[in-house]
Amino acid sequence: MHIKIYLYLFSSILLLASCDKIITLPIEDNDSKVVIEGNITDQTGPYFVKLSRSIKLDEANIYPVIENGTIVISDNTGPKDTLIYSSGGIYRTRFLRGIYGRTYSLEVNVDGKKYTAQSTMPYRVTLDSLRINIFPVNGKNQYSIIPVFLDPLELGNSYRFIQKINDTLDKNYNIFNDNLNNGKINQRPLNNGNKDITIKNFDIVSVEMQCISASASVYYYTLSQQGGAGPGGGTAPTNPPNNISGGALGLFSAHTTQTKLIQIPIY
Repeated sequence: MHIKIYLYLFSSILLLASCDKIITLPIEDNDSKVVIEGNITDQTGPYFVKLSRSIKLDEANIYPVIENGTIVISDNTGPKDTLIYSSGGIYRTRFLRGIYGRTYSLEVNVDGKKYTAQSTMPYRVTLDSLRINIFPVNGKNQYSIIPVFLDPLELGNSYRFIQKINDTLDKNYNIFNDNLNNGKINQRPLNNGNKDITIKNFDIVSVEMQCISASASVYYYTLSQQGGAGPGGGTAPTNPPNNISGGALGLFSAHTTQTKLIQIPIY
């Protein structure tokens, strides 16, 4: 009796193991949405807003631009600037000025639908210099860049750093905040490129430092976490949270900007 039960169980296991069923998960077609990419900085204008549309999952990475939108940007002191269409879905301001501490309101109208956003420009934190960080790997020197700046005593500052190596954009997202080093001199290096772009002797590295809002920090941090999506790391791709109401994708950011260069010598 026991032998029959064992034989029955064994044959059942073999049967289950031999049945490989291919399961196809249904993927819903994503609706096309308006994409808004707008920036106001503390540098002299004009400033630009780009309008485009998202595409379906199975389409080529060619995003249709929007040429018939109406865009108005104002600040909390009163001035309103109606942007002028340029080309390629890009609209430019006429007289608006980016000033620390002011809150900028964006209103976009496309095909009878309105999208709005607000962003307050943080006060500027000075990028003092760039420092070269040297670390040996397998007997060879590798390099990363440390932006040197003093974080203010007030908690809640966020920073974005854009790195270029010999004018080639490093697509890594470098998003810092002062949760752990509030009021201190920064000692954190930037991400050191990737397998396709690394810092070598004689390279010229430029670093743009942006003081960004909390909403921009969350947006870019979410993008950085999705950069490694797939087997072995990262998160499932999704639309990052933004500050635009009405269902549009993208981001409207008022931020400061400053850039410094450094060349890597032979060590």
